[in-house]
Amino acid sequence: MTLPPAADPTAPPDGADITRLLRQASAGDVAAADEVVARLYADLRRIAGSRLRQSGDLTLDATALVHESYLRLQRAGGLDFPDRKHFLGYAARVMHSIVIDQVRARQAERRGGALQQVTFNTGIADLAPQRDDEVLRVHEALAELAAMDARLAQVVEMRYFAGLTEPEIAETLGVTERTVQRDWAKARLFLSMAMK
Repeated sequence: MTLPPAADPTAPPDGADITRLLRQASAGDVAAADEVVARLYADLRRIAGSRLRQSGDLTLDATALVHESYLRLQRAGGLDFPDRKHFLGYAARVMHSIVIDQVRARQAERRGGALQQVTFNTGIADLAPQRDDEVLRVHEALAELAAMDARLAQVVEMRYFAGLTEPEIAETLGVTERTVQRDWAKARLFLSMAMK
């Protein structure tokens, strides 16, 4: 299965049109789902690039991460997004999940989870970056935050992973911008303490 062709990257997606397409996609219209991804492709690549930069060196690039996310979204089926922001927020969570799965798989390989043939002429094996542990620590701290206060975790996901602005987050969550700012400050404090 291939990703649909991207729409004109210079034209911003029309919010009402995206919302209409999301409704059609939730009703089972595969062509509408493909069109949503095509129109939001630039946003999805931006989120993927940001996610990969935050995670350190991975074998995926932004395009591959968008494509893998698209496949997971298709497999999930029956998803209902009221608007563009909710869709991008969910896509950011899917990308986060893919990155965490990849980090865990790489760590399992380092611990002997995958057999490798080693010969005398291989030289010294390159070690994977130490950032894998940090990526997993952030993921675990975020899961702990979600268990404590789900909205704080949503604010982190939307701001940090999806790159939404405070007004966009406020609108999506149905709270004020000041509440988002307070939630962001609380979440950052919690995460910084959890990461020590």
